Amino acid sequence: MNGPTRSGELALTAIALFLDVDGTLLELAATPYAVSVSGDVRERLRGLSSAGGGAVALVSGRAIADLDALFAPLKLPSAGLHGFELRGASGGCRRRPLPSRAALEAARAAMLDLADRHAGLLVEDKRFALALHYREVPHLEDTVVKTMGNVANGLAGELELQHGKMVVELRPAGATKADAVAAFLAEAPFAGRLPIFMGDDLTDEPAFELVNRLDGLSVVVGARRPSAASASLADVPAVHDWLAQLQAEPAAALHQLSAPGGSEHLRSQS
Repeated sequence: MNGPTRSGELALTAIALFLDVDGTLLELAATPYAVSVSGDVRERLRGLSSAGGGAVALVSGRAIADLDALFAPLKLPSAGLHGFELRGASGGCRRRPLPSRAALEAARAAMLDLADRHAGLLVEDKRFALALHYREVPHLEDTVVKTMGNVANGLAGELELQHGKMVVELRPAGATKADAVAAFLAEAPFAGRLPIFMGDDLTDEPAFELVNRLDGLSVVVGARRPSAASASLADVPAVHDWLAQLQAEPAAALHQLSAPGGSEHLRSQS
């Protein structure tokens, strides 16, 4: 990859920053509707984007419309539904091929039926993807996983099963966060920069692997599992601290994660 390296002096204009939202920028909540964005987080992202020439993007399992509502009035380049939809820095939007209405309706009906039979389950309808949350009833994990697997098997590959933190999702087949990051990196202002991707969940692993291949920096947040990420931060507050350091001293922030024990140091400060 042409461009800056981890060891050299680095400015924000040399970085392409990609951020997952839930569990990375924002604390997980009992339901996806219970989260909020503080003014400090919004202003931090605005400042990083302005100083970095616009090369800050959200890469989320949420729909882009949901991201815009959460972060309003800030509107960043965004990838929604795990890469199914993407809005670049120019504002242009594109989507992968849509799953059929029949597949979505069949999945929705099966998930709602299960939720009706078990209090505490929550069906999140993302229009082109559907998620079944069991955070309030963790003892139902086996039931949820088995049912969602059966539903996915009956959809002729139109929707793929995606496991997450206390959630199982059916999302459009073929879309990944790695594809979204690659698409961003193919266009201005992201092209030619050092990619940094921060995420916390299994859905972020393909993006970690891509960024690693590009000699970028992949950062897993709060992981209690094996990960392809090259660095780690303890939790959401540690992410906020690191973003503040990145804005003030980009080279020092990058070195902090790249150096042996760097992420452990940040854990101790959070």
